[in-house]
Amino acid sequence: MATSRKQYVVSRPVYSEDSLAEDHEKIHRKHKALTDHVKEYLTCDANRAKNAVLSVLPVIGWMRIYRVREWLLGDVVSGISTGLVAIMQGLAFSLLASLPPSYGLYTAFFPMLTYFFLGTSRHISVGSFPVLSLMVGAVVTRLVPEDGPHANITDFEGLTQDQRRVLVASSMTFLMGIFQLAMGVLQVGFIVVYLSDTLVSGFTTAAAVHILVSQLKFVLGLSVPGINGPLSLIFTLEKIFVQITSTNICDLTMSILIMVVVFIVKEFNDRYRAKLPVPIPIEVIMTIIACGVSYGFNFEERFKVEVVGKMVSGYESPILPSVEVFQESAVEAFPVAIVGFAVAFSVAKVYAIKHDYPIDGNQELVAFGVSNIFGATFRSFAASTALSRTAVQESSGGKTQVAGLISAMMAMIVTVALGFLLEPLPRSVLGALVIVNLKGMLMQFREIPYLWRRDKPECVVWMGTCLGAILLGLDLGLAVGLGIELLTVVFRAQFPRCSVLANIPGTDLYKDQKDFLQIFQPKGVKIFRIPSPLFFANIEFFRNKLVEAVGFNPLRVLRKRNKALRKIKKLLQTGDHDVTEKGLENLFRTATLTNTEELDLPSDLKDLPFQMNWNAELPPKLSVPRVNLHSLILDFAAVSFLDISAMKGLKMALKEFIRVDVDVYIVSCDALILEKLHSCMFFDDEIQTSIFFPTVHDAMLHVLEKHKDNRTGNVVKDTKL
Repeated sequence: MATSRKQYVVSRPVYSEDSLAEDHEKIHRKHKALTDHVKEYLTCDANRAKNAVLSVLPVIGWMRIYRVREWLLGDVVSGISTGLVAIMQGLAFSLLASLPPSYGLYTAFFPMLTYFFLGTSRHISVGSFPVLSLMVGAVVTRLVPEDGPHANITDFEGLTQDQRRVLVASSMTFLMGIFQLAMGVLQVGFIVVYLSDTLVSGFTTAAAVHILVSQLKFVLGLSVPGINGPLSLIFTLEKIFVQITSTNICDLTMSILIMVVVFIVKEFNDRYRAKLPVPIPIEVIMTIIACGVSYGFNFEERFKVEVVGKMVSGYESPILPSVEVFQESAVEAFPVAIVGFAVAFSVAKVYAIKHDYPIDGNQELVAFGVSNIFGATFRSFAASTALSRTAVQESSGGKTQVAGLISAMMAMIVTVALGFLLEPLPRSVLGALVIVNLKGMLMQFREIPYLWRRDKPECVVWMGTCLGAILLGLDLGLAVGLGIELLTVVFRAQFPRCSVLANIPGTDLYKDQKDFLQIFQPKGVKIFRIPSPLFFANIEFFRNKLVEAVGFNPLRVLRKRNKALRKIKKLLQTGDHDVTEKGLENLFRTATLTNTEELDLPSDLKDLPFQMNWNAELPPKLSVPRVNLHSLILDFAAVSFLDISAMKGLKMALKEFIRVDVDVYIVSCDALILEKLHSCMFFDDEIQTSIFFPTVHDAMLHVLEKHKDNRTGNVVKDTKL
């Protein structure tokens, strides 16, 4: 498609950085000292105090603009719909945490109460999340196994097995909350950027596999003890297949039927989302039906079906966390804190962008930290958010966390008054509901072909994280994923794709010479671009690529020349005045020079009775390499920082080229890097500030003017800048 192209013409002098500073006065910015930053941080006024209060209690901000007539009805409907889903998920996910189902209702209630006041997201539904529940369950089964002795913890004395498990889960959640609160207070919410979408996708997919395997024992009605540690998933599958002939047919039939019905209705909800006022609460409907059928036909006695059993009526008194459990679970609690925040913040960011309001990562850390600490005091386990539950809250008309508060009230009503109705519910039903809700996470396997085609390092991160988490467990798998991700970052920064640029005729544009057919590169000039910061890890790579691009090693050429000069001066001292006529034919046969430090110094030509031209025709036996380059331009447009090690390496590389009579120019250098070069005494007699130019074209025009007697053609010179 043809497009109209406008023309632009600019007439200005060719600038170097020095001449630009002479013609256009720069502002010298004064950097604040540490004491100034501290003083500014500690200064308080009315506006700052107001902003601090709004930051700590975001509820004040959105409650001031709450539109009762427009939003209240939507929040009420959304709260009821979300509450029903939260109740079912709380019951189901408590099985993942290896806890009695009633404690899942606690997680749907207590954390939401504090998040209502402290959270910045108006749409996420706070409560249990399957991945966190599974990670908590791994610690619970490790410290309080179903078979065998429990861990040697004095706080377990006098407690039943369920009470011990609740103590472990709540103590670990309390420690998780401390980690989140500490990170929020220390303003390290940026830590979530180290968990890329690819890593989170691979990790949650592996978690879905673990969840699927953990629920098979409920669906099949088998008694399989919890297994922890590396390869636990394989060992669990082994125990399931050993007992496969003991499958409870009633549990299996009921689970399959429920999964099929729930899957079909969920697909219907997704397809007709725009036409339905609220999604059909199929999980609630199937749970009510399963409860009624189980109670009416006495499944527990007749078919030996394991049911939810005695539900805790009301709320128990607060408990103190166990310090001994802290010591046993600290390693696992930190990744749980990170994953819980990362998932919640990712979901919150999606809806904040959609509804155009700000969220604060550090305040979210504080909110979830306090919520988990408060909830753990009342026996709830790790809280975050679930995408499916949040989608229900937003799609059913929820505008603010009033909907979340109403959903928490729904969980409270069930806990206080209606919990006994859920006692005949088969646990296989909860397992089936968990499995059918894994569809979204398991479908993430489809990302592998896309990532492989688009970005192979990202695909390696996904597969490495997923396989690591499946085989080694979620905590070690997350560490493996982070390690692989950081390695890919190091690999990209340490081995960037360097390129040689050339001019597009008739323009001031310089592009990779491999990308265009009609390209112009003046003889004796090379433009080299590195698209990466320069630091200690990649400076040698930069120097090697530079040598590869120019086609010769300047240090080797310099040493050869100095050897030649040493021999020439020796022959001149012996009175051999025919040196120039012989053309230095046997120059290096008897040359011996072992001091490489002298060889690396600039060539000393002042005592020669003739002008030395290293590129002139030399005898065949003369081994001094030719240098067909007179100017080297380094494009630093993509160099965002330069450390001390790289600065030393760069300085040495520049001097090596300068000493073999190659003029070096640096273009498009960042002002802060230039300032750092000045402060670190980068410049001396050989490297001058005049080598810096604002653009590639300025440097090229300067080079062509300086070497106008040697250049051929005027393609670049006639370009209008």
